[in-house]
Amino acid sequence: MKVSLIINPVSGNSSSRLVKNIKNLIERSTPSPEVLITEKKGDASVFSRELSGADLIIVAGGDGTLNEVINGVLSRQKFEQAGKIAPLALIPLGTTNVMAKELGIPEEAEKAVHLAFNGTPKKISLGRINGHFFSLMVGIGFDGEAVFRAKNNIKKISGKGAYIFSGINALINYNPHLIEVKTSSGVFAGYNAVIGNAHYYGGYFQVTPGANLTEPLLDLCLYNGDTRRDLIGFISGVLRKKHLGFKDVIYGKFSELEITSKGIVHVQADGDYFGILPAKIESVKDAISLIC
Repeated sequence: MKVSLIINPVSGNSSSRLVKNIKNLIERSTPSPEVLITEKKGDASVFSRELSGADLIIVAGGDGTLNEVINGVLSRQKFEQAGKIAPLALIPLGTTNVMAKELGIPEEAEKAVHLAFNGTPKKISLGRINGHFFSLMVGIGFDGEAVFRAKNNIKKISGKGAYIFSGINALINYNPHLIEVKTSSGVFAGYNAVIGNAHYYGGYFQVTPGANLTEPLLDLCLYNGDTRRDLIGFISGVLRKKHLGFKDVIYGKFSELEITSKGIVHVQADGDYFGILPAKIESVKDAISLIC
């Protein structure tokens, strides 16, 4: 079996030890795995586009690294026979590890490696926004702006602290623009939207609790409160798992959505800043196999 490992190690002095430890764990099951170590954003996508002949691709990193690999391997599908893409396995090394929680993948490296070689490949559907694949969710409005602020203004803060700080900053400066969502059931209006391919969000929170990775549909949670107080109430509802009962929340399942706004509205995909509206979003059935 030819195994390729794409690893995004933690920063600092522990990086070399981490890489060596994971490589040693993998070598218990297969000799001489191909090891590709990322140094900057985008490397995982490049590595996965250039892989050839792998029987298993192990991704050691967070949700962002997995997103890069998914987009990289699927970009090769245009030039290869359908169904030839190797299954992916995940060793969670990120901040929140939402995909690992979604699929029940253990966050302990030794157990995750054991699962990679002994688990069952499972076909999952993906979302696609303006041609870019996402596995978990897209956030439009408040959380898109929070990720935008984290990306641009507080680079010295790392991990969850960056997102908490930028979220508070975005809340203080909350001044949303109306967005329109065109669906097969009509056009809906609101100020914040989450389009979920998975039901977990940012950890164990559930903004789109009905979403399912194996279902070729995306769950839309659209909130039309336009004040800071409204938004705080909605966030409280999410924490209490009561938000779907709010009269100012629209929830539904769709295979395609077109989202526009006359204002500048920020977008994040799988926790990474994506850009601004407009956006065309669609579900792609059975796009990739993940071992779980």
